Amino acid sequence: GPNMKASVGSGVCAMKPHTSFTQPWEPAAKGIILNFRTPPVVFRDRELHRSPEPMSAYTNLTSLWKQKSKSELRSPETDLKTSLDECIAALDLFLSNRFEDALTKLHSKAKDSMYHSLTYATILEMQAMMTFEHDDIISAGHTMKEAQEICQRFRKKSTVVGSLSSLVNKSSGDHFTEEEIHAEVCYAECLLQRAALTFLQDENMVSFIKGGIKVRNSFMIYKELHNFMQSNLFSKGHNHSHLEGGINLGIGAFNLALSMFPTRILKLLEFAGFSGDKEYGLSQLHDGATVPNLRAILCAMLLLCYYTFLTFILGTGEEDVTDAVDLLRPYLTQYPKGAIFLFFSGRIEEIQGNLDKAIQRFEEGCAAQQAWKQFHHMCYWELMWCFTYKRLWKMAYFYADLLSKESRWSKAMYVYMKAAYLSMLPEHEAKPFGDNEVELFRQVPQLKQKIAGKSPPTEKFAIRKARRYKSNVPVRLPVPALEMMYMWNGFTVIGKQWKLTEEMLETICESEASLEQASPNEYLEDDKCVVKLLKGLCLRHLGKVLEAEQCFVYIYEHAKKIKYDHYLSPNALLELSLLFIQQDRKEEAIKWLRRAKQNYKDYSMESRTLFRIHAALSKLKAEKEENGLEGTAL
Repeated sequence: GPNMKASVGSGVCAMKPHTSFTQPWEPAAKGIILNFRTPPVVFRDRELHRSPEPMSAYTNLTSLWKQKSKSELRSPETDLKTSLDECIAALDLFLSNRFEDALTKLHSKAKDSMYHSLTYATILEMQAMMTFEHDDIISAGHTMKEAQEICQRFRKKSTVVGSLSSLVNKSSGDHFTEEEIHAEVCYAECLLQRAALTFLQDENMVSFIKGGIKVRNSFMIYKELHNFMQSNLFSKGHNHSHLEGGINLGIGAFNLALSMFPTRILKLLEFAGFSGDKEYGLSQLHDGATVPNLRAILCAMLLLCYYTFLTFILGTGEEDVTDAVDLLRPYLTQYPKGAIFLFFSGRIEEIQGNLDKAIQRFEEGCAAQQAWKQFHHMCYWELMWCFTYKRLWKMAYFYADLLSKESRWSKAMYVYMKAAYLSMLPEHEAKPFGDNEVELFRQVPQLKQKIAGKSPPTEKFAIRKARRYKSNVPVRLPVPALEMMYMWNGFTVIGKQWKLTEEMLETICESEASLEQASPNEYLEDDKCVVKLLKGLCLRHLGKVLEAEQCFVYIYEHAKKIKYDHYLSPNALLELSLLFIQQDRKEEAIKWLRRAKQNYKDYSMESRTLFRIHAALSKLKAEKEENGLEGTAL
């Protein structure tokens, strides 16, 4: 949904203090300085290193500077520093909710400066990734491609992947100016961000393969740069911390992303033999996020997305949020009204089950700015789920209704959720706006959209579920809001709070009782299995392990009777395995996870389930043993 569906060790980055700045620098907690308005200097519990003098190669001015008159000539290192300072100032505006001001500041030089171009495209990409709107994604992709072409102009003319390593071997590292090295990082970053946008467009395999090619090319550049920077031929330039931050971002993102991908997908991407090192990836991103540099905010955003979204949607949702809290704190201190940081703060409260605090944060995020309306949609989406967890169906309906009117992400999904919430209300209760859930469910298939020729998997799922309402006398879906909540891993959220889980179990048991009384129909076995899956989740979180196990086993034993909801069998085995992990029954868990992975295909939301199975196997350290993969972390 619009919920946002991303190197070089931890050495001290060298920066040379510049005499023209008047504001004093003060060390912040944990060595983090987040005041983008002053030039960054790194304070850690060790000596502050100064950069060596610039390399002699800097005197070879590029063709860009030859076009200028002598009075206008500046050395590339000075120009690089100016560009970086201007881009940091633009990011500061962006984080202060001055989105248009930030883009305007960058746009004037976006055709001439690689950093202005990259930062401009990055802001558009961040917006696209937060709103998930197809038009935003396409626009960001085009802009990032243009940025890549501008970075290409600044690269060393002979540059191809491998030329850096050949330079190291030929002992001629000084052939690279500081600007050319920065151009390599910027070029690799454009490729990486374009890959992320490709994955974002759809969860299908064609997108993964297209994105995979870009990732591989990008990674090869980062790898060569990393090796080059470790060699004795490399000299740190004046802007080294930004270079190092760029490599932290690239290598961190690569390792983290690959560690999350199931082997089946990695093979399709021709990444067979690669396996990202999750811990190494996280440490690289932390290094990049906590040392002042242009990419610090990108590293931080990627980590926050990982901790608060990816581990839930594509993982088991049991990661500790302490790191996310520590990472966010200095940003919230610096930007107390920053809409992006308020949003992440709300999400952290939400996944801990602190729903009232979460609701307050999301409301503050909406009130903080009016310029970027699509950002409100992200908050509405989370508010919708917060009220779902509280079983306040009318409030949840209200936010689904707002989204259906204002957001373009997936009208089919929003209208499905509106109908789902109405069907959760007691029959005698008045329906908001006089809406009727049967009519709404019937609208869902007509709202189908095609993105790159495909519908998003969540939308396909909603359309499949709504099909039964075509009948003149439709069989009602038992608990549609809770079934969709499972798809977004919401039971892990309520599982943090005993009271929320007990109340949800009551609702599920009521539905189960009414299904026992129902007259036979073609959907009955499927509906019973849906309710058993959700009931098992609540029982597991309440510590009633034997009863939970019976629910999941029931689905496995009744698999042949399931006519439509074929996703239930592999997901029941996944949940059964997570229950076994909780009980330290590791061998049984691995057996059932492998069965879930290997014995089922072509079911709803398959890639999401495969990601979750992979996350559980990785937790048990079973994925590498099974596939005999070699790690590729740098």
